[in-house]
Amino acid sequence: ETLKAFDRDVNEFVDYMFGPRDPRVRGWFLLDSYLPTFFLTGAYLLCIWLGNKFMKNRPPFSLRAHLIVYNLGITLLSFYMLIELILATWEGGYNLQCQNLHSAGEADIRVAKVLWWYYFSKVIEFMDTIFFVLRKKSSQITFLHVYHHATMFNIWWCVLNWIPCGQSFFGPTLNSFIHVLMYSYYGLSVIPSMRKYLWWKKYLTQAQLIQFLLTIAHTLSAAVKPCGFPFGCLMFQSSYMATLVILFINFYIKTYRKAPSRTAVKETPVTTEIKNGFHKDYFAAANGLQNNKKAQ
Repeated sequence: ETLKAFDRDVNEFVDYMFGPRDPRVRGWFLLDSYLPTFFLTGAYLLCIWLGNKFMKNRPPFSLRAHLIVYNLGITLLSFYMLIELILATWEGGYNLQCQNLHSAGEADIRVAKVLWWYYFSKVIEFMDTIFFVLRKKSSQITFLHVYHHATMFNIWWCVLNWIPCGQSFFGPTLNSFIHVLMYSYYGLSVIPSMRKYLWWKKYLTQAQLIQFLLTIAHTLSAAVKPCGFPFGCLMFQSSYMATLVILFINFYIKTYRKAPSRTAVKETPVTTEIKNGFHKDYFAAANGLQNNKKAQ
C-alpha cells in the first residue's frame, strides 16, 4: 500500500508538471507509471558502481558470443524501426518541416507504436555499459556515456506519454539509421576476418555529429513555423541535443585533433568509435571486446 501511494503521488506530480497525457498510449507497457523507468535507471547506475567493485580483482570476461548476438539484435531492431517509421510517416503524409500530434489518424498510432520500441530499446542499450564493466573497460564509461544512456531512457518515457508521434518521429528515424550502421559495424568487428573491410569508421564518427545537428535544425523548424506541436517540448529537445553536441565536440577535439606522441606512433594503432556521443576503441574494445588480452 505504501508503494502504491508513492506511485500515485509521483505520477500525480508528473501530471501536474506536464499536463494531461496522451490517451492513445494509456495502458502501454511501462508507460502508465514513471516508477519502472526511474527504478530501471537507478538499477543501471547501481550496476555500474557495484559491477566495477565486483570486477576490481577479477579477470575480464570474454563475452565474444554474447557480443555477436547483442550487436546483431540491436542492428535488426534498429532496421525495423527505421523502415517502419519511414512507412508510417509516408502513410500519414507527415510534413517534414512541422507535424502536429493528431492530424494523421491511424498513422499517428503506427508511429507511436514504433516510438515505444525506440523508448524500450534504450533500456536494452544499458547493456553497452554492462559489457564495458564485465570487460573491465572502465575508461570507456565516461560521463558522456552514462549521461546519454540514463537521460535518453527517461526522456523518451516523457515523449511517449505526451508527444508520442508527430514532430517526435525525426530524431528516432535518424538515430535508427545510425544504429544500423554502428551496431552492424561492431558486430562485424568481432569477426577477425571481417576487420579488413571496416574502412568506414571515420564516416560513422562524422555521421553522429551530423545527426545531432540535423535533429536540432528539424526541431527548431517547428518553432519558426509552428503547426501546433508543443513549443516547450521543442525547446527542451533542442537544449538537450545541444548538450550532446557540446560534449561530443569536446570529445572529438580531444580524440581526433590531438597530435599523436612519439610513443603512440610506435604502438599498435587503436581506432576509436563514436556511439550516441561517446567513443569505443574498435580493435581494442568493440562493445567491450578486447582483442589484445587473452581473457578467460
